[in-house]
Amino acid sequence: MSVVVTLADTSAFEPWRQTARAALQREVPPEQIVWCLQGKNADLFSCAETTSFTGEIKRDVRLKASNLPVLKDVLCHSSPERFALAYRLLWRLQEDPDLLSVPTDPDVGQARRMVQQVRRAAHKMTAFVRFREQDPTENGRRRFLSWFEPDHHVLEKVSSFFAKRFADMDWLILTPRGSISWNGTTLNCSFKPCEKQALEDDVEQLWQTYYASTFNPARVRTKAMRNEMPRRYWKNLPEAALIPQLVAEAEKRVAEMAAREALPAPKFHQAIQARQSAITIQAHVPGSMTELAQDIRACRACSLQCHATQAVVGEGPETAKVMIVGEQPGDQEDLAGRPFVGPAGQLLMGCLEEAGVAREALYLTNAVKHFRFTVNGRRRIHQAPGVEHISACQPWLKREIALVKPKLIVSLGATALRAVSGPSDRLKDVRGTLQEHAGEGWAHLTLAHPSWILRLGPTDQAERERQALIAGLSKIKGVL
Repeated sequence: MSVVVTLADTSAFEPWRQTARAALQREVPPEQIVWCLQGKNADLFSCAETTSFTGEIKRDVRLKASNLPVLKDVLCHSSPERFALAYRLLWRLQEDPDLLSVPTDPDVGQARRMVQQVRRAAHKMTAFVRFREQDPTENGRRRFLSWFEPDHHVLEKVSSFFAKRFADMDWLILTPRGSISWNGTTLNCSFKPCEKQALEDDVEQLWQTYYASTFNPARVRTKAMRNEMPRRYWKNLPEAALIPQLVAEAEKRVAEMAAREALPAPKFHQAIQARQSAITIQAHVPGSMTELAQDIRACRACSLQCHATQAVVGEGPETAKVMIVGEQPGDQEDLAGRPFVGPAGQLLMGCLEEAGVAREALYLTNAVKHFRFTVNGRRRIHQAPGVEHISACQPWLKREIALVKPKLIVSLGATALRAVSGPSDRLKDVRGTLQEHAGEGWAHLTLAHPSWILRLGPTDQAERERQALIAGLSKIKGVL
């Protein structure tokens, strides 16, 4: 005799879990349970409805942690078959814990399709919800309202996304399957169906103007647009009314753009070019430092030159006995066009002074000649150069060494060490040691980079590192 189990048409996992666990403990096979949606098809069966199972417990229920998310996503699907499928899988997983890794199994195949559809519905909801501003709350917080019609029960699944993304405002999302809300501290999810409300605000027209102005007619792909933004979502998107007209006018707008003259380069490009032109060009002497500097400034061997202001060449006496090699120019070096003028350079100059070494006697350069950075607001944040950038600048460093002919090369940090000695040496193994390169005619001293000390902040460790740098730089005096 079949047993009818009636559950609400929501994505709530706990009611199904309790019922399924009780049935499985009493070894009730899947074919003896009829899963029904509350208020829809329960009256088709003459059996008495039940939400619990009683009797002797005959087995323990076991489930791999990796299988639980699949069952949860299956139960978020809108299909009435989801409860039966989930229980059938749970029953079979007791004997075969790796069942879900068999895509050819009919139950597993159906579950995978349902999981994919649920996850796509969750993604579409996070992409296509449009908020309209309402009157502020009593405490002055901004308040927003939205209406959305998801294909499946994904409210719980997406609630944490909206809470993190819009944590600075109060909001309420209404759907035919329930609602989710946030008041700044509490995230609430309700499965009570909601009715659609007329939503308008003053920003909607501004948003449509912005959308139309940023619509790129040259990149119109109608099939791809329909795949990413299916028509069933259009009725709740304020910009959807503009799409047919924008698509129809795309070809005409592309022709107008092609006929339009190219815009002039931004002003900062002109300033950079003017500064580069103002550099005094000395007589071109083959194999000279002047020729090397010109070649470095014209280098296009890697992508760093596309974003940096300029290449930063070495500086110091061409007959210096000691060459100091850093990592790369920093923000201030990139703007000034000189090495070691930023905060790390100032720390290095102070350590040289305490070590009794004059900067004027040294040749200062970097392993990489352009500044690599990421942008954070208005700031350019240092980013360590990659192996490809070190390799691209390797010829310049070798030419500098050949022209200066130093007796000692001091490399600061791991990047400079790699550029001078290759990838075989590690900084922690050779730091502070003096190595002879008899075949090259110079010795090699490896020290920590001053920027590392700056990153430590005002700590005891930073002071110990600074003293270690001074002790290392003191070895230069013997060469000078």
